[in-house]
Amino acid sequence: MNNKYSSINQAFLLLGSNIEPEKNLPKAVKLLSQYGHIRKVSSVWQSAAAGFTEQPDFLNAAMLLETDLSPDALRRQAIHTVEDSLERIRTENKNGPRTIDIDIILFNRDVLNLGTRHIPDPDLQEQLFVAMPLAEIAPDYLHPELNQTLEEIAHQLYPKAEAIFRRDDVKLV
Repeated sequence: MNNKYSSINQAFLLLGSNIEPEKNLPKAVKLLSQYGHIRKVSSVWQSAAAGFTEQPDFLNAAMLLETDLSPDALRRQAIHTVEDSLERIRTENKNGPRTIDIDIILFNRDVLNLGTRHIPDPDLQEQLFVAMPLAEIAPDYLHPELNQTLEEIAHQLYPKAEAIFRRDDVKLV
């Protein structure tokens, strides 16, 4: 294991689904708990699909997972395994419907590239459905590149965003 990631890491994950999301989001949280300690889980937030809009709304939630896995191991061993077990089908349309989508949005306070993805994920500062659940679980977390808290980022996005609302009827834990 890379010495940089030999202790407990804080991984902020975003989970999304628009195919049986009321079933798949709680299952994903339970499966992810096998890879570390779930420190916090947000409420579930509903919003219209971005990009390809001719599909059901998405439900999204954030979680803070404390894990001894490196970012790459978390992606390969945990996230891909959970997505596969929930029958995630990857198509050319990255904005298409899916049973589950799990992304690493923040990892510790690191700035890194993981394959083709940049962490902190740029969607955090562009999409309220990413910023809102993360701000709920860690409002004072300081974005390592923007030097703004998650609460400030969500607050800036809110007036420009499409409708987003909390789904208190969907429980993740």
